Amino acid sequence: MKIIIGLGNIGREYENTRHNAGFMAIDKLAQMLEMDFNQEKFSAYFAKKKIDGEDIILLKPTTYMNNSGIALRQCMDFYKVPSEDILVLYDDMDMPVGKLRLRQKGSAGGHNGIKSIISHIGIGIGKDKLIPVVDWVLGKFSQEQQEDLNHALEQAAKAAKFSIKHSFSDTMNRYNKK
Repeated sequence: MKIIIGLGNIGREYENTRHNAGFMAIDKLAQMLEMDFNQEKFSAYFAKKKIDGEDIILLKPTTYMNNSGIALRQCMDFYKVPSEDILVLYDDMDMPVGKLRLRQKGSAGGHNGIKSIISHIGIGIGKDKLIPVVDWVLGKFSQEQQEDLNHALEQAAKAAKFSIKHSFSDTMNRYNKK
């Protein structure tokens, strides 16, 4: 069993904001896998499907970004899923818009939504030194950034889908591009 969780904030005011890049990526993955978030379970929107004999769970926490670990922990404990079978899709302010990076370990880097989460994918959202962090991450992507974002979301979803059948090392080798 594998759990793939996208991080973001629920509510209209957060739709299409930088901080919701994880939600956008997991929505794209759900579309690719023909899965629907048709129930709420574990403090999250929940989807489950068997793919090539493997149970796949997609989660979108309803706890808001800073408490995303609550939903993940509930699901992990219920299904007894080890951390190596978790994949997290989230935004990363320290990467340019459209940049995709897969990594297996590292610090949360100040990102409250991923503290204590082991394996993760970061989606670049860039940053602007003149705009306070909260205003930046809760801001929307510019028209110019939209094409790079769409490409990154597509790649993130493809990488997550690829990781279902392949090792994380193979996934990193395939999707971490310079």
